[in-house]
Amino acid sequence: MIRNFGNKLGLAWWAKIETENPNTTYWYGPFLTKKSLKDNMSSFMKDLTDEGSTEIKHSLVRCKKDEPLTF
Repeated sequence: MIRNFGNKLGLAWWAKIETENPNTTYWYGPFLTKKSLKDNMSSFMKDLTDEGSTEIKHSLVRCKKDEPLTF
């Protein structure tokens, strides 16, 4: 898949999302463009909120990311 190829090259866009409760870091991606990542963020953020996560912070990062995607 082209997204996976872009990720292997370090060209994919990821969201790094950190929550306080639970104290967790999530990686959401990969996406080919920053716009497509932004367009899909709201549903992921809503899922975290619906699950009871609080103090949610995020940053958009262009990088190569491997497993694990949750810490």
